[in-house]
Amino acid sequence: MAPRLFWIGLGNMGRGMCKNLVEKGNLDQPLLLYNRTKQRSVDLSNALGSDKTEVVDSIADGVAKADIIFTILANDQAIEATMAEIVKSDLHGKLLVECSTIHPETTEKLAELVLAKGAEYLTAPVFGAPAMADAGQLIGVLAGPKSSVERARPYFTGVMAKGEIDMSDEPRGKALTLKLIGNTFVLNMVEQLAEGHVLAEKSGLGSKYLHEWVSNMFPGPYAAYSSRMLSGDYYQRDHPLFAVDLARKDAGHALSLARASGTTLPNVEVADAHLAKVKEERGEKGDFAGIYGVMRMEAGLEYENQ
Repeated sequence: MAPRLFWIGLGNMGRGMCKNLVEKGNLDQPLLLYNRTKQRSVDLSNALGSDKTEVVDSIADGVAKADIIFTILANDQAIEATMAEIVKSDLHGKLLVECSTIHPETTEKLAELVLAKGAEYLTAPVFGAPAMADAGQLIGVLAGPKSSVERARPYFTGVMAKGEIDMSDEPRGKALTLKLIGNTFVLNMVEQLAEGHVLAEKSGLGSKYLHEWVSNMFPGPYAAYSSRMLSGDYYQRDHPLFAVDLARKDAGHALSLARASGTTLPNVEVADAHLAKVKEERGEKGDFAGIYGVMRMEAGLEYENQ
């Protein structure tokens, strides 16, 4: 019988990852679902099929039934609180696969808690936007003992992911160091796109031609974020696609790593300052791509482009 899986955390990324586990993970038992807001679990279960999923009322209920436990939560505080609940249960022989974007020191601390309970712990952050999670096109970074990596691998490439970066037998924190550095590339990409589009508009070129160039020269994430900016998606959503607080958390962790390593990330510092202004302007509705709106305001334009 295949391992029983339990998923904790149903944000934008988690929902897409669960969808692919159910559809392509060769599960022979329903995927267990838990979210602090239970209605999210119920809604996802209804969407994926109640025969393929099972909503549990508590973390303890899910852990008791599961062999492999996946977690992906918003920040270090949320995963620390969740892991404190998980380790109250009998974990002997179970595998925890932690996919959140957190500080490397946090994952090492969590690993100690889990290992002390006789379980395995794998750090497995993922690269990609929610649309990539939904399409099973993420890139997983798997760090920990090779035996743990092999237990988790059947659920990554070809299921939740299009590929993996194998960091078997490396310190778990290295996976998150890579994830945070990688996320600075995305942060700088959005900053550059916003800068370019504002200049295109102010100079009289117009954003249409710049977007065509971006789409031909840098298809993929560049073109997708360019579209989000020009369509007004960055301010029109009821709920942000990538909340500004999460983007600032990632930037803060990257800046912390840089300070500890004796280097600097000046581009990230500039982008983080723009993110702070997004939060001031839009509050909880602030979206990562709202950097574009802030840079429009700095150029004497409205935050909204339509």
